[in-house]
Amino acid sequence: MQGKVCLVTGATAGIGQATAKLLAEQGATVVGVGRNPAKNEYSLQMIKEKTGNLAIEYLLADLSSQQDIRALAQQFLDKYDRLDVLVNNAGATFGERLESVDGIEMTFALNHLGYFLLTDLLSDILVASAPARVINVSSSLHKLGKLDFDDIPFKHGYARSKAYRRSKLANIAFTYELAARRFSSQQVTVNAMNPGLVATNVGESAGGVAAKIKGLVDKIAGLTPEQGAQTIIYLATSPEVRGVTGRYFVKKKSVPSAKITYDLDFCRRLWEVSENLITSHGRAGMNPASAGV
Repeated sequence: MQGKVCLVTGATAGIGQATAKLLAEQGATVVGVGRNPAKNEYSLQMIKEKTGNLAIEYLLADLSSQQDIRALAQQFLDKYDRLDVLVNNAGATFGERLESVDGIEMTFALNHLGYFLLTDLLSDILVASAPARVINVSSSLHKLGKLDFDDIPFKHGYARSKAYRRSKLANIAFTYELAARRFSSQQVTVNAMNPGLVATNVGESAGGVAAKIKGLVDKIAGLTPEQGAQTIIYLATSPEVRGVTGRYFVKKKSVPSAKITYDLDFCRRLWEVSENLITSHGRAGMNPASAGV
């Protein structure tokens, strides 16, 4: 990965931090993203020390905020002239219904729109750097997800698990739409993956019984972050998946995702809803001309 530039979101803990470290070990220039300055600094120094790779940088952004996402993208574009790998990983769950600073249900804003808008803003540099790769971290729980387009704000029947599942479903539908109709002729591959049951801090913000149950399950069956990151590293670096796009991977294998994710109307409608949610806050959607439509 010498000479390659990789951007990893949610890179201060868990799978994201492990991904940043493993990419750094392979010689990549790694740009991590986190929302906590102290955690950013710790991760930066830890990765430099453990890998000997000094081409590491961490940028500060809250990826539930569209303003922060735009500022992050601009910071990256001001400093780097290429982007070979984008890993959309940042995510969380919330025990109660919250809204982002943009007035959007928080889980959807962070876990889905964060992926959508950041990829939008970096689409031109990805195309210019082709062959390039986009990896979207999802979950097997997407198969239990349901997305009601008439209640995107999720004001009716909110539950932490339901909000998380629908965001992970959105990750895969977004992946397929992006691959098939946005980057189809630009040598930018886009794949989603499920890291498995990984012992991470996702879910801690839920608190209460849910967090305790997750902690117990993690201790009994959870993979380490490094194990969970292996499929990301495979998709980011392996020549075996060069040119492979629009797939869902588990344990380095392409497997079927939920049936609804293959519904072209569903994927297209999610794209349109997502585009409206970002254009209503001052940014045009992904430019079809630059994205190969």
